[in-house]
Amino acid sequence: MTAQAKATETPSPDAFGLPGGALIAGQWQREGLTLAVHDPHDGTVIAAVADNDAAEVHAAVTAVAAAISDSATPRSEPWPVWRRREALAQAARLVVENTERLAAIINAESGKTLSDARREVSRCAETLSLCGAATGVLRGEVLEFDDSARGQGHRGWFVRRPIGVVAAITPFNDPLNLVAHKIGPALLAGNGVVLKPAQTTPLSALALVDLLLAAGVPAERIAVVCGAAATGAALATHPDVDLISFTGGPVTAARITANAGPKKLLMELGGNNPTIVRADADLEVAAAALVDGAFGCAGQNCLSVQRIYAHEAIYAELLERVVAATLRLRMGSAAERDADIGPMITEAEAARVQAWVDRAVAAGAVLHTGGQRNGAFHHPTVLTGVPADAEVLTQEIFGPVVILAPYRTDDEAVAAANDTAYALQAGVFTGVLDDALDLADRLHAGAVVINGTSDLRIDSMPFGGFKGSGIGREGVRFAVEAMSEPKCTIIHRRTVTHC
Repeated sequence: MTAQAKATETPSPDAFGLPGGALIAGQWQREGLTLAVHDPHDGTVIAAVADNDAAEVHAAVTAVAAAISDSATPRSEPWPVWRRREALAQAARLVVENTERLAAIINAESGKTLSDARREVSRCAETLSLCGAATGVLRGEVLEFDDSARGQGHRGWFVRRPIGVVAAITPFNDPLNLVAHKIGPALLAGNGVVLKPAQTTPLSALALVDLLLAAGVPAERIAVVCGAAATGAALATHPDVDLISFTGGPVTAARITANAGPKKLLMELGGNNPTIVRADADLEVAAAALVDGAFGCAGQNCLSVQRIYAHEAIYAELLERVVAATLRLRMGSAAERDADIGPMITEAEAARVQAWVDRAVAAGAVLHTGGQRNGAFHHPTVLTGVPADAEVLTQEIFGPVVILAPYRTDDEAVAAANDTAYALQAGVFTGVLDDALDLADRLHAGAVVINGTSDLRIDSMPFGGFKGSGIGREGVRFAVEAMSEPKCTIIHRRTVTHC
């Protein structure tokens, strides 16, 4: 819990059992590893990976594009669907077998507690298993040309074919499972993939790709390039990239869409997620879920509970319960295995959150607990009375801060919940099912969780939001559909002759 520390020597990826610091044209890069990876707990350097430049990105993309260039038709398909299914299923098994090693890597580079890291490894294995089981998504259909007068005399069908080269750009907060959510569907659909993980958490991605290769994924179909924004820009703008799957912030997304050219896009861009607690809710259950949803993974979660709207009849009691539960949370480092909250990804991010909280309090917000930081550790913070224009209310905090506000009517609660540039997920606590369903219909969000918070993602569901929360949907089946395209074959019976 100190400022960024300097290591006298930079450990190699070997310390984590990794074969290299990038994967280009089927070869692991072991030399020239200059991009340091830091432990967020104390800032020490734990490893170094490649800092790939535009020329290396070009080499990675063109090699993957060449490898899949003969895959346009089943006759020349070198990696058929059944082999893809078997490789992804085997990768899921290998992830399970490597649970402790993978959890240790996540913990070391992201600062997640070991319990949170183990949960992420388990989810990664499930995501890959779901990918292996999703081959049915690639089935085509017979085309009903009889529905059109112009279709008379025609017969046809369509099948699903890969888009081509997928650029997968992933964030730091789920450095293993969000990689699986991009690579798994892309591979199952028959694409090649070039992955660019977050510069702060590349080790988990490299470890997963190593396991995918061991499971039977052809090395020429996948590449990993590491680096900062320039590396991602070189990948996103490469002319041989056919689809960009990006998870991150709206500023980076705007640069990608402006510069990438006419490419297909899948983007998950975060949320400012509300939960409504009605007067008839079970407050003990609601308070526990809200605290867990707000502060899990130090609030660095696109689904984190950021805004809580509580009916005025139970507002004071819920606030008291939330503050009490927040005060019971334990902050700790990797060595403290019973810690509830670890550090933020960098000290700079913790300082940003502290500055936002300080400005809100200076403008009149009431601080009930937290509002302080030690290095990269920001104490879980509960605010009320936040001004309408404060950053902590209008922007995605992506840190351990939650805001409570009272409301009088359901209409007022819905209007406040929907008053945001984001629309990812929301929650509702109530004991009346009809009212819950009415609120769910009226809340503008990609998903509404009844008697739960916004902090829920089942890896098979269509995941994404409206407004500024992104473009398209992830979730295994839906990503496979987005990463493949229908191709029609049409027969005009009068032109077909028989031998």
